[in-house]
Amino acid sequence: QVQLVESGGGLVQAGGSLRLSCAASRSSFRFNAMGWYRQAPGKQRELVATITRGGNTNLADSVKGRVTISRDNAKNTVDLQINSLKPEDTAVYYCAAHSPVGDYWGQGTQVTVSS
Repeated sequence: QVQLVESGGGLVQAGGSLRLSCAASRSSFRFNAMGWYRQAPGKQRELVATITRGGNTNLADSVKGRVTISRDNAKNTVDLQINSLKPEDTAVYYCAAHSPVGDYWGQGTQVTVSS
């Protein structure tokens, strides 16, 4: 069983920055892609950003230009740097790891952006 543990959420003012980190309990080489998703109250979970084992990234249009996703296969981690935060970025952010045998999810970390 793979465990993903997120950290770095919190309360931040609009225009600020946060860095979210996710650590996997097993080697991340087994994951084709890792990424971050978010779910705001009353909304469906949506993709924020993903990164493949080789470093190719996919970013949601709503965060392009404000987000950087990075992955360290040696440390089994994936980080998300979010800049110029907006109130609409408020959500629970989930780390995910995608493998040929299934998807794994973290418990989520709350990000709240005050206006």
